[in-house]
This record gives sequence, C-alpha cells and structure tokens, in this order.
Amino acid sequence: MAVTAAALRELHHLHQQLAELRDRVERGPKQIRAREANTAQLKAKVDDARARVQETQMAINRKQLDLKAGEQKVVDARVRLNAASSNKEYQALVEQIAAAEMAGSVLADEILESMEKVDTLQLVVKEAEKALAAGTQELGKTRQAIEASAASLRTDIERLEASLVQSEAALPAEIKVDYQRVVRGKGANGLAGVDENCCGACGQQITLNMQNELQLSRPVFCKSCGCLLYLSE
Repeated sequence: MAVTAAALRELHHLHQQLAELRDRVERGPKQIRAREANTAQLKAKVDDARARVQETQMAINRKQLDLKAGEQKVVDARVRLNAASSNKEYQALVEQIAAAEMAGSVLADEILESMEKVDTLQLVVKEAEKALAAGTQELGKTRQAIEASAASLRTDIERLEASLVQSEAALPAEIKVDYQRVVRGKGANGLAGVDENCCGACGQQITLNMQNELQLSRPVFCKSCGCLLYLSE
C-alpha cells in the first residue's frame, strides 16, 4: 500500500485549517462571556458606588433631623431659662443649652464633612457609569463582530470538511484504520512532516529504514509520538 507525501500533506493542511476555524468558532462565545463578566463587574461597581452615596445621604438626613431636634431643645431651654425660679435651675438650663449647642456644632461639622463625601462619591459614580457604558458598548461590538463572522466561518468549515472527506476517501483502505486512530486521538496533530530526518511534531530523529519507507510512499508512524509521518516539501 502506498500513500504519497503530497496526499498526507494535503490532509494535514486540511486538518490544521479546520482546527483553526473550529477554535475561532469556539472562542466567539468565550469572548462574549468574558465581556459579559466584565460588564457585570462594572455594573456591580456602579451599584456599589450608588449604594454608598445613598447610605451617606441617609446618614446626613438622620443627622440633620438630630440637629433640628437639638436646635429645638435649645429654643425650649431658653424659654425655660427666662422663667427659671432659682439660680440652680437657671445654671442647669445654661449648661443644657451649652451642651446642646456644642452637640449641634459637632453635628453640623459632621454633616458638612458628609456632604463633601457625597460630592466625592458622586464623582466615583460618574466614573463607574462611564466605565460601564464603555464596557457595554464593547460587549455589543464583540457580539456583533462574532455574529457577523459566524456564518462565514461555518461556510468555510463545511467546505473544508467536504474537501477532507474527499481526500480521506483517496487513502488506501489498509491505512485508513491507523489514520483514523491517530486523527481521532490527536486531531490536527496526528500528522507531522519530516524535516532533516526528524519528526516535525516531537523532534525525534527517524531511522534510516523509516526514511526509506517514506521515500517509497509507505505509511510510517513516529516511534516516539505516534504521528503519521510524511516528507515535507
């Protein structure tokens, strides 16, 4: 049984082309999933930034209510101060007013500081929203590009598969079983060219007898990696 180097070269080339195209088809959904995961992370950052703004604003609102309540206590204490019936009561009210005003001053400072924090957090929100918009746009572009190329890739794959079937049909029946075995196990790496008397897959040097068999167009398998060998151009 004889199988020409040209036939095996053609088969190897077809397998390599198909492997590349199939890999590109498989990479498409992976690229989309990666973009989707990135977009989800960006959205989570936006949600977190917005939540921090909301929490800080709610804290401000609570402190503002406390501040108003404290201010009302001062007003009430001053009314009672004017009607104090003894020095002891008067002094106690003076101390209450001073404490309330001090607490109000601290609250006012905290409110002002929190408002500045809100301004900073809102900038963070805007940056996060900007990044999310860019990520969403990139996801859309990726989807569009992959969908646009998918049909072309499938057409090329079908064409190459038809060529592969035709080329495999020309193989001698005696070698088909071994050929199918290595291709089933190694795919496009099941065949290898021989350069400078070495297997192109593993680099193992072939014997003189194997070289002679190749020259006679007989099937030869690498003793190291099991690839079906052929003479490179």
